[in-house]
Amino acid sequence: MKMWILRHGQAEPSAASDAERRLTDTGREEVTDMAGLLAGHGLEAIIASPYRRAQQTAELMRRELGFRRSIITVDWLTPDSDPLAALDELADRVEGEVLLVSHQPLVGQLLSLVVDGHRQRHYPMPTAGLACLEMPLPAAGVADLVSLANPASVRERS
Repeated sequence: MKMWILRHGQAEPSAASDAERRLTDTGREEVTDMAGLLAGHGLEAIIASPYRRAQQTAELMRRELGFRRSIITVDWLTPDSDPLAALDELADRVEGEVLLVSHQPLVGQLLSLVVDGHRQRHYPMPTAGLACLEMPLPAAGVADLVSLANPASVRERS
């Protein structure tokens, strides 16, 4: 399985609730910049948190990539979701290549769990940070980290 993990783009600092925070113009630019890294891959599903900024990020990615399927919205990708529970949910999926759109601290904990087998390691995942993992199945400690990119590193390459 190839799993891409994308943290949402930069969001406004406050809203009526955390779940309602929207992407800023900078956040939209960050996500658009990162879309090029996914172009040409065999993405089969985009799975996103229900929070507005994650939904906006997923929709931007979908449009930029010309991905025709609907975004799958799940409640197990919110900021404080349990990464073990997320792995359990992923184990039930049949796709070979997926994009997860979520938040810190979940994205960092999930990366540490699938690569290192625990949640203690810190992986830098700024807004619109994108990790690519390859693994035989969604489980702790079995993934290879193929790449870890952020909008600043993508802009430097252009």
